[in-house]
Amino acid sequence: MSDSAEEDGVLTAETDDEGEERENGSEEKDNAVHDQIESCPLTQELIAKSLSLLCRTANGLSHAYVRLDLKNRRLTDLTLLASFVHLRYLDISSNQLSDFSPLAGLTQLLWVKGDGNLLHGFEEQPFSRFAYLQWLSFASNRLLAVKGLGGPALETLNLMGNGIQTMKGLEYHNLNNLVTLELRGNHLETTNYIYLPNLRHLYLAQNNIKQLEGLEKLECLQTLHLRENQLETLDGLSAKMKCLQYLNIRGNLISSMKGLQALVSVGKTLKALVLLDNPLAKTDDYRLYVLARLSQMERLDNDLVTEEEKSEAVEKEFEDESNEENK
Repeated sequence: MSDSAEEDGVLTAETDDEGEERENGSEEKDNAVHDQIESCPLTQELIAKSLSLLCRTANGLSHAYVRLDLKNRRLTDLTLLASFVHLRYLDISSNQLSDFSPLAGLTQLLWVKGDGNLLHGFEEQPFSRFAYLQWLSFASNRLLAVKGLGGPALETLNLMGNGIQTMKGLEYHNLNNLVTLELRGNHLETTNYIYLPNLRHLYLAQNNIKQLEGLEKLECLQTLHLRENQLETLDGLSAKMKCLQYLNIRGNLISSMKGLQALVSVGKTLKALVLLDNPLAKTDDYRLYVLARLSQMERLDNDLVTEEEKSEAVEKEFEDESNEENK
């Protein structure tokens, strides 16, 4: 993975500047928006123009088009899709959709992109009932919570650029196969309630996270991206995170060595750490301090760790952190 990929994450989606407006907006404002939207239902003609990828149907006895691209059509109603039960790939991004119940009968769906719509929540929506759905993206919608969200086959979930304040209500018992979760650009204040046993990549940059909680449940996590949050310490990292290799905490509020003590709990596996743009990163010895405690480190702040640095870190003596705050 390149430096830029590590910094930005593996998923891409457009962010918007409406997060604060969504957080503070009232129900009356949302209703006013709906009143201004001109009705634009899906038509048979548009469907015919947008279908592609001819494949055998599930029973193998016939053929059907399984891909439908309806991006940026100003659609407000998907009712006509209810009969297209053979669809597997559906792009309905950049429309004006808030109700996705017409998709309930599309049981063969594998991939759904719904970015840039008006989805407010997952309750009463059909996505958790799709037995084969592996990839789902609802970036830049109107989501404030995730209650009702699940998916037994889901591997990748992108909810970037919404107004989500808590992960409470996530149907984690129905997300056992989720590997990648993208939550950048929301309003989370904690990492709690993300109880996903097989999660490997978690992207939480550009939230309001002040404390790390519940991470001990993420035993398979390899990538944790926390850039531009409000962390003052890394308390909450756990030795149970026995697979963590990459940690990005760039642009937080860590100002002392004491705030890094919890790194020792993941020191056996951590190979790459980004600390840039924290107050601590302006001090002279922070790099050696980290290397003295993380013997497996290969990259710090996107720079390769040299053998000379490792030797210097071992030789340097650091004052006991517990006495630091008493100086």
